[in-house]
Amino acid sequence: MNLKFVCSYDGSLFQGSQKQPNGLTVEDKLLKAFKKINIETNIVLSGRTDKEVHATGQVFNCLVPDYWEDFFKLKEVLNKNLPSSIKIIKISKVSESFHSRFHGKKRVYRYLITTKPTTPFNDKFITYVKNVDEEVVKKAIKEFIGIHDFKYFHKTGSDKELTTREIFSTSFYKYKDIYVFRFEANSYLRSQIRLMVGFLLAINDKKLTIEDLKKQLNLEKNIFKTPAKANGLYLAKIKY
Repeated sequence: MNLKFVCSYDGSLFQGSQKQPNGLTVEDKLLKAFKKINIETNIVLSGRTDKEVHATGQVFNCLVPDYWEDFFKLKEVLNKNLPSSIKIIKISKVSESFHSRFHGKKRVYRYLITTKPTTPFNDKFITYVKNVDEEVVKKAIKEFIGIHDFKYFHKTGSDKELTTREIFSTSFYKYKDIYVFRFEANSYLRSQIRLMVGFLLAINDKKLTIEDLKKQLNLEKNIFKTPAKANGLYLAKIKY
């Protein structure tokens, strides 16, 4: 049977999500856990996260023998065989044709910053910024909404030929002492969100302007090429 899994993980301990020869990825650890309970399968991730990027709502699907009909027990056994940095949150049965990547309609990412100096206990999970001009960032982040060619907002050397993406919504808000950038789109290019956040932080620091952002979005000029640190980025939710 085809099952859909929702999981979370601490990306700081892995070389990304997608399987690699070094075996140090989230997918490698998941496959190892399945193998320990005698399930040989292939995992389809909803999307790839890079090294040090976290997830609170990553989705994957895979084929599992029919006798594993007790999903609560399956979740319990898998979590016991996974490192504490990866946690299965939910398991549900889906149609045989369900594909976690191709059927995903919207992907939500969050990027977290704080004006409080980080500690050894949270430094891997949030990015420190000295000051935040909330109103300027709130205004600037809206520029990303819509269909744009993100040619100047993705990692060079990426294998994507088509660089046009649609961003359905963006927001910037404060929750307690944490500031959150939120993006919802159909899909993203490699390092796109980190480059968008990097540009917004440059505007926040008065190094660039919203006019500069418009020029880069309109492909008039490639002004900014420095992505924000990976540690503040989270894959939050996949909508189907």
